[in-house]
Amino acid sequence: MAIPGNMLSAAAESMDPTFTGWRPRLNCTFLSGTGGRNGPKVLTVRSGAAGETQAETVTGYPVTAGQTYQVFADASSATEAERIGLLWLDDTYTPVGSTLWSLTTSAASASWHRVGVAGPAPSGATRVRIILSSTAAGALVSHYWENVYLGVPIRTTGNLFGFGTESSEIDASGWVSETNATISRQAPPTSWAVDWYWSGGQVLAMTATAAGNAAMISVEQPTVTPGVEYQAYAYLSPPTTAASAWVELRFYDATNTQLSATRATLAATSTGFQRQRVSAPAPGTAVTARMAVGLVGASASQVLRVEQAVIAAAPTIQAGSVLPYVDASFEQGVGSWTKTAGVATLARSTPWGAAAVDGSYCLTVTSTTATGSTIRSAKYPLVADGSTYRLMYCEQVAAGGWTLTRGVRWYSATNTDLGLTSVAAASAPTPGWWYLFGDLTAPAGATQAAVELTLTATATSSVIRLDNVALWPALPLVTVTATEATASVTLTMRELPLDQLIKVFRVTASGALTLVRGPAGLYDGTTVVTSDLMVIEDYEAPLGVPVSYRVEITDPVGGDVQTRTTTTVTVPHTDINRAWLKDPGNPQRNTTAIVQRAPDWARPIEQSAYVVKGRRNKVVLGGRRQGLEGDLTLWTISDEERAALHWLLDEGHTILWQAAPGMGVADMYVSVGQIGEGRTGGTAMDPMRSWTLPLTEQNMPVTTGVNGSAGRTWTDVVAEFATCADLLNTFATCEDLLLDVRMG
Repeated sequence: MAIPGNMLSAAAESMDPTFTGWRPRLNCTFLSGTGGRNGPKVLTVRSGAAGETQAETVTGYPVTAGQTYQVFADASSATEAERIGLLWLDDTYTPVGSTLWSLTTSAASASWHRVGVAGPAPSGATRVRIILSSTAAGALVSHYWENVYLGVPIRTTGNLFGFGTESSEIDASGWVSETNATISRQAPPTSWAVDWYWSGGQVLAMTATAAGNAAMISVEQPTVTPGVEYQAYAYLSPPTTAASAWVELRFYDATNTQLSATRATLAATSTGFQRQRVSAPAPGTAVTARMAVGLVGASASQVLRVEQAVIAAAPTIQAGSVLPYVDASFEQGVGSWTKTAGVATLARSTPWGAAAVDGSYCLTVTSTTATGSTIRSAKYPLVADGSTYRLMYCEQVAAGGWTLTRGVRWYSATNTDLGLTSVAAASAPTPGWWYLFGDLTAPAGATQAAVELTLTATATSSVIRLDNVALWPALPLVTVTATEATASVTLTMRELPLDQLIKVFRVTASGALTLVRGPAGLYDGTTVVTSDLMVIEDYEAPLGVPVSYRVEITDPVGGDVQTRTTTTVTVPHTDINRAWLKDPGNPQRNTTAIVQRAPDWARPIEQSAYVVKGRRNKVVLGGRRQGLEGDLTLWTISDEERAALHWLLDEGHTILWQAAPGMGVADMYVSVGQIGEGRTGGTAMDPMRSWTLPLTEQNMPVTTGVNGSAGRTWTDVVAEFATCADLLNTFATCEDLLLDVRMG
């Protein structure tokens, strides 16, 4: 799978089908090896003699001076450490400044491991080459490379930190010692999944100066919004499994006074990298936040390694859920949950990764006797008075047996207990994790709710695990709305099962099915569901015609199919003189224009005529008759309409032409030839124009995705760019900013 945003070709990235794009630079020859993960092949660099070997890209890739670039690759060698570098060049391929080298990995490793570095292109640099380097102990020593990336830094979407704080690929300046620590960078040979792009080759290392507590804190203090729940997380590599390593999320007011600090301690299962999360709401006067990491009771010279530091809005287990993340996922403890009756004990699971549905931990409930216990969450504000709510949680019986009663206790605005609504008791299903649901109606006057579970052990020493707790308004599973201003239909799907494959059809009154377009192309059953809430904007729905939608959700393992259907919806189109012209991949370019005259269609055909001696009629050989061709003439009546039409046609994409119903023209995908723009006979200041668009009928594009940078918001822009001037130097247009298309 190609790395998103990679400046390298697929072959140069993966070394498949061979090492096209690379050449020996120093003391080596190349072979095409096997055993790769990004495709089957790898680049084998074989030393000619003892000493350093270097391979480099044939191409010098274009760069912009001052822009930060990241490079990484996966390497493997049982005998050699390695490093990776960027050789900056000018237009004549003359080196500019010094080569930007990564640290050399601290040890050799035959397992695939990441090497990488990042930094700004120096003044005068217009191109860059990648250099892969290792030092061989002798001749004919092989070193293996694949999965190479070059481009702008790959950041975690939604991270309030900039790349320099999230990653240590540039330097360690994003962090400072707070207590008893020194900070540096290291390059351990760490293995990451081939498609995990958010970790480089260099990691932050905090070394305890002396015995005792040690901590470091981020220099960067991103702005936060009071009342919003935030999550901080980082990958931690503790010095020992017994070490008490922690992550802390802190909030500060306008005077930089610390308002709160919430800590989560890693229950390490190894000394490898394990992601620890912590979450908390920003207090009412909070302005900024910082992350701290550290060790409790460290020994002198003990090292805590850190990778991928993130502060972001906390995720929601289910769209619309009233439970905060801390009480839904149990990543930092049991949260606000308490036992209100019985003998059961509550604890966070241990160690890291042993049992969880979301994150790395879950809530563990243990009963020493075969009796019932009641556990209850905190009270949460409801989003709608008098609504029906859906309760969900995951359970796994770890020992013994259990009977479960799930319910919600309701409260008024004055905290008056309005009673418990529950679902009938049932045996906890086994084995493995199970999602359990219940629909419960809030009584009149209820403004708060607490989840209340009665767990009855049916055997002594019973243990049950709980995770992914959510309570949300029970809205329709699928809804559709039409918007006349954009001539589109919005399809909202809720409570989708994760990791399933989804297929979405538009259905007309005749029963005809047409696949709907998404970011990766048509929703044809290859798109994986990654969120329980999915919103699709269908800009290709016909005008003035009732349509509905059919959604098929397929289990990729068992093949079971769920089907959902919608009510009908109609896209209004009130001005019959106007037609829509749409770019299926870039709906922000869609526009309307007044139709002056519909095309007079022609349907060409390739034919050859032959005269046969003695035969009256010619013999004609021909192919299949082609699609429609003709000239569409339009009017634009303002400078804004004229600019919009140019913008739509600039890229030369296949476009969708939609006329009003009853005009004798069906919706049609067309390519547009050389356009003509003429004046209509008015004064020079008259903005009205007459257009001639030569159309050639096309098939509907099937691989074109709706363009966009998934999940990208102003939060990501602010985290990466300090000023508007930086944006002007990086993006040519506002659309480029939206799509993260950078100059150079």
